Amino acid sequence: MKYAAIISLLASGAAAFSPAPAGNSESKVVLADSKSDLTALADAANPVVKYYDPLSLADADFWGQGTDATIGFLRHAEIKHSRVAMAAFVGYCVQSNYHFPWAQTLAGAPHPAVALGPEAQWDATPANAKWQILTVIGLLEIWDECGGGGSMPHYMRGRQPGKYPTFENFRNEVHFVLDLYDPFGLFKNMKDEQKERRLVMEINNGRLAMLGIFGFLSADKVEGSVPLLKGIAKQYDGDIMAPFSADFTLFGS
Repeated sequence: MKYAAIISLLASGAAAFSPAPAGNSESKVVLADSKSDLTALADAANPVVKYYDPLSLADADFWGQGTDATIGFLRHAEIKHSRVAMAAFVGYCVQSNYHFPWAQTLAGAPHPAVALGPEAQWDATPANAKWQILTVIGLLEIWDECGGGGSMPHYMRGRQPGKYPTFENFRNEVHFVLDLYDPFGLFKNMKDEQKERRLVMEINNGRLAMLGIFGFLSADKVEGSVPLLKGIAKQYDGDIMAPFSADFTLFGS
């Protein structure tokens, strides 16, 4: 019954994937983020650089969905990547110095040693554990794309970019699980002005984190490529862009 409930929840949000009617896509999309909103946000995030779009992506029309929907897609993508980068940066710093004291596997094998460095630690992680991590990430992506089982519109159809759906439908139909954002409701009465300031802070921190994590990866892979990290970086001889290279390869040795 739980599996049926999960499938039903995901199917209820499938409308998010349906294309907009041809020839009238923009008039059907009402977003909080038009190009003027994007410009204002850019000015608030960086008063020096301000609005900078050399590729004119804000004027693009992805998949014939209209420019407003395209901006929603791009903004959601940036915020999502920013959050991943912030988690990666903090994770890199932590696992470069500590690891969980308990066993990593049922067989009793410990977590990879700190001396290996984060990239080599990933390579040393069992393939089954890697697949578990990626499966959870994939399920979270699906929940986002289907609007939390239909509880929210798609981010190209009016949802605020970066706003992840709650797990309310999942809690009601399957089992209890905490929301990713504000799981204890501490910020539910936050004023809109404060939310806007925090959003700008999150965007700036996320952009910095993207630079930071790639700085670490570059320094580890190419010695001397990031002078500021000389003496900190741990050289890695594997392939950063092939996360399963230690387990198997599709292109031979």
